[in-house]
Amino acid sequence: MTHSARLVSILGLLTPIALPRAALAEDHAAVLEVGGAAEWDTKTWHTYFGPSLAIEVTPIERWLEVELGVNALRVSGTTEWETDLLFKKPFDLSPTIEFMAGLGPTWTHSSSPGEPPNSAGAEFALDFMFWPTRRWGWFIEPSYSVTFNHDHPKSLGFTAGLLIPIP
Repeated sequence: MTHSARLVSILGLLTPIALPRAALAEDHAAVLEVGGAAEWDTKTWHTYFGPSLAIEVTPIERWLEVELGVNALRVSGTTEWETDLLFKKPFDLSPTIEFMAGLGPTWTHSSSPGEPPNSAGAEFALDFMFWPTRRWGWFIEPSYSVTFNHDHPKSLGFTAGLLIPIP
């Protein structure tokens, strides 16, 4: 058994109730993602934590999902607001597990001393969604981002939480 086949088998054990993915998609117009986020600066390896909220819609079934999200991370005693707009390509790994790869712009607002107040950037994310029932699911989303200001800071991120379908 290949490494990827083992991974899919293990993930399949995490969601024991098998529902057809098509049935899940028909039940909602959007998905609300509520969770927590962590981010690591790749230069200093400082870690920042905070809540995360996103909404995801599917304009082109099986081809495109669009996610608008915001994180409020505690940085140097202040809150840094990060907003992203990701364009994702979905892949069904099983009837209850979906994988997406996404890319899009980010905007960060910071009130930390010595930091630019507003910065644009780009983010790449891998999104794993698990749907044990039609009424809720959960997700994990590792990401990598770069900011386009003078020193181009880069960071690794991780977001996880609940999926709530919106009818």
